[in-house]
Amino acid sequence: MAKVTIDDITIEVPDGTTILQAARMIGGHVVPPAMCYYTKLKTSGGYCRTCLVKVEQGSEKDPRPMPKPVASCRTTVMDGMVVRNTTSPEIQEARAGVVEFLLLNHPLDCPICDQAGECHLQDLSYEHGKEGTRFEFEKRTFDKIDIGEKIQLHMTRCILCYRCVKVADQLTDERVHGVMNRGEVSEISTYIEKAIENDFSGNMIDVCPVGALTDKTFRFKSRVWYTKPMYAHRDCDKCSGKTTLWYQGEDVLRVTGRKDVYGEVEDFICNTCRFDKKLTKDWVIEGPAEIDRHSVIIQNHTEKLIPKEQVQILPNLPGVDFTKKIES
Repeated sequence: MAKVTIDDITIEVPDGTTILQAARMIGGHVVPPAMCYYTKLKTSGGYCRTCLVKVEQGSEKDPRPMPKPVASCRTTVMDGMVVRNTTSPEIQEARAGVVEFLLLNHPLDCPICDQAGECHLQDLSYEHGKEGTRFEFEKRTFDKIDIGEKIQLHMTRCILCYRCVKVADQLTDERVHGVMNRGEVSEISTYIEKAIENDFSGNMIDVCPVGALTDKTFRFKSRVWYTKPMYAHRDCDKCSGKTTLWYQGEDVLRVTGRKDVYGEVEDFICNTCRFDKKLTKDWVIEGPAEIDRHSVIIQNHTEKLIPKEQVQILPNLPGVDFTKKIES
């Protein structure tokens, strides 16, 4: 076990734990943002640099600080390590620079993007973005392409986090897409225009932190904050069958995997559950989903659903029908 101090909070963690994982064990403001790291995807992380932290003391045995910021998702803790995240002005300035870099070629698509309200880059821009940019050149653009029957790729929005490539590599039998070319002309694409047809390809949509990979069956149907998320499950011979159904009225507009507080899918689901089962009768409804409402857009739009057993129906007054929420 190793003791590590992050923003003046000390925690003891197993050997081999990364700084980011240790910060998540503490929770709250000490957790660095992460756009490319994904707990369930091996070798993920180290691409976006948003999780940079300052190591003020390397360890108890060697107290020298690390000479420059390090990626917390790839740096393992050592006993006696002291780390600065939100308490370091240097790191806040570095993170603002990283966000500026991520936004260099990113289009202002928020008003029409299906990812709005669930976009981590949107939140980062609000928290660390600057009013202006030093970039004076034309942004790169790509044509929208269909990389599967129900998945559309907006490469112009992509930040090259590699999550979708890791999903295809680790969840499917045969990967047919990846990152082509290098530098500014790098892009996600399929090999020789092959279509992605494997049964878990829809998980690429769930892991994408921006609106680069979108569900064609949900595109432009509704804003996420106008939908009601419900946990549901079904017996499935391909996956766990545990999902979140997003309702508008009585209609299921989309089906996604269940996500934790960091926006990571708890159980990957198959395309049958995601695309083909959009009737309430196909599912066993468990109740309102617990979704993260910290997003700069979604927090002022969504209403928290209350389970039926926590709602008390009060006697009707003449011409008035109302309910009272019971505080848990």
